[in-house]
Amino acid sequence: MIDSYPLQWPSAWPRTEYPKSAKFKTPFSYARDQLLIELDRLGATDVVISRNMMVRQDGLLYAKQRMPDDRGVAVYFTLNDEQQCIPCDKWLHVHDNLQAIRLTVEALRSLERWGAKEMVNAAFRGFKALPAEAIITPFTAKPWHEVLEVSPTASRETIRAAYRSMLMKHHPDHGGSAGEFQTVQRAYEQAASAVGGEA
Repeated sequence: MIDSYPLQWPSAWPRTEYPKSAKFKTPFSYARDQLLIELDRLGATDVVISRNMMVRQDGLLYAKQRMPDDRGVAVYFTLNDEQQCIPCDKWLHVHDNLQAIRLTVEALRSLERWGAKEMVNAAFRGFKALPAEAIITPFTAKPWHEVLEVSPTASRETIRAAYRSMLMKHHPDHGGSAGEFQTVQRAYEQAASAVGGEA
């Protein structure tokens, strides 16, 4: 599983204009862990959870993060050799949108268990709306310091400066690609964890 920051919303999927308050009251880490269990039971692989909040190595959200303006979540995965995406931005909080996706997968699994497999297939045909630019390429296996082009023992200030520089260099608006941009984001998350907090 890959945690992807920032959010990569499938461009063909409409956005919710006025998100609502949900009553799930489910923590982010629990919703994510249960979603991964449901996807595994479904037979999904190559799972990518994309959202606008950074996640630590232990799966918890970094503290002191500002609530993002865009609180949507998009979950990408492969099922039966086809790439799928289930996005949700109906709710006001990231963890509620993640929980809604988990409940959606759980409901689809229930249909499959009850013998309505064609309904499940039809549902996933609807979710299969992944333009090439929206598909998230898995991150490279390079260590974070190689991606950011710094020493493994670099100071927080050096890491932060390198991160900002690499973001500008690989931003899609400046000629970079979404995959490269994601790689830089992931490297910064790993750097933050390696130096014991936000770099």
